Amino acid sequence: MDVTWGVLFRLRQYLKGSLWVLPLLGGLIGTLAGSAWLFVDRSVEVPAYWQYSASTAGTLLAAIVGASAALTGFVVTVAVLVVQMATGTFSARYLRLWYRDRLLRATLAVLIGTLTFAFQLLRRVESDFVPNTGVTIAGALMGAGLLLFILFLDRSIKRMRPVAVAALVAGAGRKAFQQAVRAASEPDAPDVLPGGWAPPSEATFVVRSDRAGAVQAIDARGLVRWAQRHECLLVLQHVVGDFVSTGAPLVEVHGGAADPRVADRRLRGMVALGVERTIEQDPAFAVRVMVDIANKALSAAINDPTTAVQVIDHLGETLHLIGTTDLEGLSAQRGPGHVQRVIVPTRRWEEFLALGVTEIRYYGGSAIQVVRRLHAMLEELQEAVLPEHRAAVADELARLQKTVEMRFADSADLDRARVAGRQGIGGPTAA
Repeated sequence: MDVTWGVLFRLRQYLKGSLWVLPLLGGLIGTLAGSAWLFVDRSVEVPAYWQYSASTAGTLLAAIVGASAALTGFVVTVAVLVVQMATGTFSARYLRLWYRDRLLRATLAVLIGTLTFAFQLLRRVESDFVPNTGVTIAGALMGAGLLLFILFLDRSIKRMRPVAVAALVAGAGRKAFQQAVRAASEPDAPDVLPGGWAPPSEATFVVRSDRAGAVQAIDARGLVRWAQRHECLLVLQHVVGDFVSTGAPLVEVHGGAADPRVADRRLRGMVALGVERTIEQDPAFAVRVMVDIANKALSAAINDPTTAVQVIDHLGETLHLIGTTDLEGLSAQRGPGHVQRVIVPTRRWEEFLALGVTEIRYYGGSAIQVVRRLHAMLEELQEAVLPEHRAAVADELARLQKTVEMRFADSADLDRARVAGRQGIGGPTAA
């Protein structure tokens, strides 16, 4: 199998999300370090106050092995509880960020490494030889593992709050969007065009998907280099995040004289397909996760509109960043001599806004604090976004007002539901 860019991307994604690779590496390092340290201890003479008797060393190392195994079990238990909490209260899609937590994997790696290191020393403790420095190092590693466990437990407890999850997801989404904007501003970047685009001619040939999956990422620079080398225009058919079926068109090639069979394999390898979407090149997925958290909080089973209001706080910050960025002007900044080589479709502002507002308005239309917070968010966006985006915000405000009129038509709280509130309800309102 060719090691294409797409294969390497999926491999990196797997390693980032794998819970066993780093702990396994820690265990291997602990085993090798324990074996090597036995030779060090045989050649080093330590002071009397740093020496252990054989029975004391054996007892300490056995205790360290048992404590490492027990703490590893606790870490796994906490991780399982967080998974249950996330799927039941937040969104199953949040787990993609959770199991990439570096602290979780580092804690497991240190604990398992400590276990194997101490076990290697324990099996060589004899009446005439005690690995004195090794026992001390094993104790220090146990202390480090305990400290990491406490930090991990503290972080896990704090991240069980929906607002913390929303903040984490929003931060990842804004980071992905900013990286995408920086990448699109570079001279050799593809042309990013929100909405549809009509190619200037019929396609020379079309590269089709050989498997089904969600478009997780594209090798933008690789596509541009390939198009420059073959003097052709490449038009991608899907935005990052779309699910494509087997045989669906991925890339249209216009012009050039490349061998279709070679080009087909090469270009297909620059589009990474996976089982689910990722946030790396798809900031809309972060918006999707935040909306899912709000929707679940607004369900009849949970009925927690305050959580939805807190999610709207972070959702508004993300939409503010997107709405104040001129996506259509990125390609124009490259000057009149710029030659289009790769066309990458992307979402329009209207689509980001509809994704972030529609479902929350629908499911939370009967909750006063939700509609008031949505109202405040939309008013803030209308003042801040680019002028060409304000019509879409005005349309969402009109839809929100119509929803309020319908849901609160016979309610004594209609006057309260009509006005904006940055805290939902309980905070100051505009005069």
